[in-house]
Amino acid sequence: MRTIIVVIGSLLVLVVTLHDAFEVMLLPRRVKSRLRVVRSFFRSSWRLWSGIARRISSEEKRHNYLSLYGPLSMVVLLLVWAAGLIAGFGTLYWALDYEPSARLSWPNQLYFSGVTFFTLGYGDLVPHTPIAKLLVVFEAGTGLGFIAIVIGYLPVLYQLFARREASVIMLDAAAGSPPSAVTLLIRHAEGESLKELEDLLHEWQQWCAELLESQLSYPMLAYYRSQHDNQSWLAALTAIMDCCALLMVGFKGVRTFRARLTFSTARQAVIEMGRVFQVGARPFADDRLSTLNYELLCSDLAKAGLRFADEESVEQKLAAFRATYEPFLNGLAWYLVLSLPDWLPI
Repeated sequence: MRTIIVVIGSLLVLVVTLHDAFEVMLLPRRVKSRLRVVRSFFRSSWRLWSGIARRISSEEKRHNYLSLYGPLSMVVLLLVWAAGLIAGFGTLYWALDYEPSARLSWPNQLYFSGVTFFTLGYGDLVPHTPIAKLLVVFEAGTGLGFIAIVIGYLPVLYQLFARREASVIMLDAAAGSPPSAVTLLIRHAEGESLKELEDLLHEWQQWCAELLESQLSYPMLAYYRSQHDNQSWLAALTAIMDCCALLMVGFKGVRTFRARLTFSTARQAVIEMGRVFQVGARPFADDRLSTLNYELLCSDLAKAGLRFADEESVEQKLAAFRATYEPFLNGLAWYLVLSLPDWLPI
């Protein structure tokens, strides 16, 4: 009876670990399985890591500390998967390789399992029963497959990260650092390049779609932080959505179609990512756009030749648009310990 329980427990560990690794590295979609090791791992480790980060007073030190979490967590996750597989197979050997004259202790079986998983083949320990020999072949194949998948998986992850950050870096030239919607609009208006602004918003609509696809499949990418000061993918997304909101309110002689499409895609990405991390809307403690800043915003835009079509209802319309996305952005910013840019340039 005891052997049966050990075998069932070992098989459960193997199935859960293999299932989790398959879903994360090979299945390109969001998975809702409740047995995911990766979900529990990131939720618990990030809670501890971010809790320590919130106690660091220096912004630079906090940023450097948080930037370690993304790559370090991936290394630890791979080790957790490997350890789960080695422990599962090792316990199975201990339960099934029951030759009385040469029965090995559980620690020795774990050692034998590790040697087999990484296909080292020292030959100092060998299986004795037919079923144990069959398991050795299966574990060796599993180890080779696991290592091959990891080798192919990590470059894909970093390619997605690099593609995301390239657009964030290029936005600096148009929206400043940290980025702001007012700077983005003024620079295009003063350069008589509002048509180019539509092209830029189209590129960011595609960026939002790629963000939605990549970070739903690989949510750990959200923990990877930008390597440059005053930059983050969430801050860039916020500036783009602020810009779209202003355009949708309506400037004289400026079309709103592209802004509406980009805003819709961006908002979908924000809400879906909040669902992945189980983060809801979080209202701001202070209004992100106070009355005084709103008046400065209108003045700066007017100087650049951007005047609202219906000035009497602008503030009300803008507040209605802001209510549909700002709380969700703030929820993600609080969870990921990221700062959101202001409406006006610093």
